[in-house]
Amino acid sequence: MVSIRPNAYPDVLPDFRNLGVIARVLITVNAAVFAGALFATTDLAQAAERFVQAAAFIEPLLLIVIVALFALTRALRRLPYWAGFGAVLALAMALTAAYVAVVGAISPQPVLPALPRILLLVALITCTLLVYLHLLAKAHSPALAEARLQALQARIRPHFLFNSLNAVLALIRRDPQRAERSLEDLADLFRTLMSDARQFVRLADEIALLERYAELEQLRLGDRLRITWELDGAPTDALLPPLVLQPLLENAVYHGVEPGTGAGEVLVRIERRGNRVLASIENPHLEAEAGRAGNRMALENIRERLMLFFDAEARITTQAAGGRYRVEIEIPYKVRMA
Repeated sequence: MVSIRPNAYPDVLPDFRNLGVIARVLITVNAAVFAGALFATTDLAQAAERFVQAAAFIEPLLLIVIVALFALTRALRRLPYWAGFGAVLALAMALTAAYVAVVGAISPQPVLPALPRILLLVALITCTLLVYLHLLAKAHSPALAEARLQALQARIRPHFLFNSLNAVLALIRRDPQRAERSLEDLADLFRTLMSDARQFVRLADEIALLERYAELEQLRLGDRLRITWELDGAPTDALLPPLVLQPLLENAVYHGVEPGTGAGEVLVRIERRGNRVLASIENPHLEAEAGRAGNRMALENIRERLMLFFDAEARITTQAAGGRYRVEIEIPYKVRMA
């Protein structure tokens, strides 16, 4: 099982393949360039002109460095933190020196005399960025433990436990074998609940948990609950945080099927699109139940955990239309963590 424990590797370089990290690098560098342009002149128009001129020189170099870090991030993250820190700094300065040499050879304006100053600025910005990203990761570490506590609140509600146990008790004499299977499913479900939420799980295990949960709800609701599974395109080896999908299925039953008087259909669809994994759960939308207690708790919990685990690379959206309510999650397709 793959671990995401923050204390297991307290000092690690950022994942330069992560969109959030790339966005922070782009924003920070451009903000530094703009600040330098403002510092050089008090006139805003001149500062804007200086920024455009500087950006025309810096942006290609910035993209080259980002592409290099993207390609080498796995190798860099295997190094001890300070060795990786030095490697990133050396890589940025080497690429800068080569870039300045090429620009100096093809540009009529002298560039090479400014090389020492450019290298100094690159070193300063690179070190500042690495320290900032490291502090940001440190700041998120306590949030992982807090997110685990919040996840416990969004998991199986006491009413489900009591109802499931009552349903099993009713089956003991009539169908003891089914009652035994149901108790095993319930035990597996709660064993998962008590496991470490900082461990990634395979999508295959999460789907198996969904199916066990669905069987228990089917036992309780009978023909009123109809679940359609569309899992042929599901990448079962994909990694994701545990109990991301089960609370959504629970919400679908609790808010879309249980309050109704007739049968309700829940659709579970999971598929892979390129390097992304999409999962959606759709259920009947009952206007009277839109504000039922707990309707937003699981969604906010999952949104926060996805942000902590995947940063800007994950999203969760909801849509209510045509009498149906759909929750969709999109995460990067990962089979192992670098």
